[in-house]
Amino acid sequence: MKSIREIYKIGKGPSSSHTMGPERAARWMREMYPQADSFRVLLYGSLAKTGKGHMTDEGIRKALEPFPAEIGFCENADFELPHPNTLDLFAYRGDRELGRERVLSVGGGDIQIEGHPQKGMPDIYQARTFTEIALYCKSHMIRLSDYVEQIEGTEIWGYLWEVWKTMQQAIIEGLSTTGILPGGLGVERKAQYLYQQSHIDESAETRENRIVCAYAFAISEQNASCGTIVTAPTCGACSVLPSVLKYTQEKKGFSDRRVLRALAVAGLIGNLVKTNASISGAECGCQAEVGTACSMAAAALAELFGMGIDQIEYAAEVAMEHHLGLTCDPICGLVQIPCIERNAVASMRAMNALSLANFLSGTRKISFDLVVKTMYETGRDLSRRYRETAEGGLAKLYT
Repeated sequence: MKSIREIYKIGKGPSSSHTMGPERAARWMREMYPQADSFRVLLYGSLAKTGKGHMTDEGIRKALEPFPAEIGFCENADFELPHPNTLDLFAYRGDRELGRERVLSVGGGDIQIEGHPQKGMPDIYQARTFTEIALYCKSHMIRLSDYVEQIEGTEIWGYLWEVWKTMQQAIIEGLSTTGILPGGLGVERKAQYLYQQSHIDESAETRENRIVCAYAFAISEQNASCGTIVTAPTCGACSVLPSVLKYTQEKKGFSDRRVLRALAVAGLIGNLVKTNASISGAECGCQAEVGTACSMAAAALAELFGMGIDQIEYAAEVAMEHHLGLTCDPICGLVQIPCIERNAVASMRAMNALSLANFLSGTRKISFDLVVKTMYETGRDLSRRYRETAEGGLAKLYT
């Protein structure tokens, strides 16, 4: 497995697979063909069907500036796509084609370029399953966060500190901003309203739900507005983890150091899903994005409260298990409906998973590795209409 830095990418929304990935591909193409004076990009699959809503074309053009770029949305490809997020890039000088490359945007901002060595960081983790990691940690009497430090080095804490600062800043900015989100749906920002609207006889439980959801709305609304966020593990699922960590830190007074260790464990969980399954909504539906984010958040909370490895695994497993089959059906291809509310609901579900793990971890029958495998198979079985194509579910029926 690669570094957990590959799970946490600081960048601008609204989509890691449909904005960050294609932008990265365009920048690579420009570097690959420095003599080019114009470009053409053809988008296929989910990129073609929802790219307008995700502002894929705008991101590509920005990455290729100042050179002109023609963008084509090919919704009906005449070949079998190697990945639902496939794009072809062409470089020209005058009328002469200099070269063409096929790129796959595989989720979380990562890309694979056909015929070229895979870009990105090398593998640094030998273990590829939670079972292997848990056995190692138990035999060496260390916590999962200690294991991350062993593999990544102490410098990982500096990186996670930047991640945590960015997450908190997104909450601050989201809570202080009102108005209508871009894209044409007319979706109103609700984070500030949620945060401020306490009821005179509000119970502690109701307040907790309201504040956690307000934090989740704040970050997701920043993402939808092309603000700076952290993938966790994707842009579309970026608010689940930070919303529960921010609320719990405020409620319990946990130090930033404890939060960073929780982020390390969450990154490990996200890494395992990415390695053994997928974090791409276009490949496996929203269970791969929000489901993974919920698992990361539940595991992070368990680490924050000092729970054991078995309890951490149970929290992550429960969180994923009850997102199995979740479709990805963003209306108009925008990361707004149902994405923003879905992040908020998953945040509360992560806290419920923590509660169950506290009491029931000794009774569990399903391992985290098994539920990850199940999620992947379920996602591959989902109709393509429900995998970020805007052809099914709410995206189809909303008028």
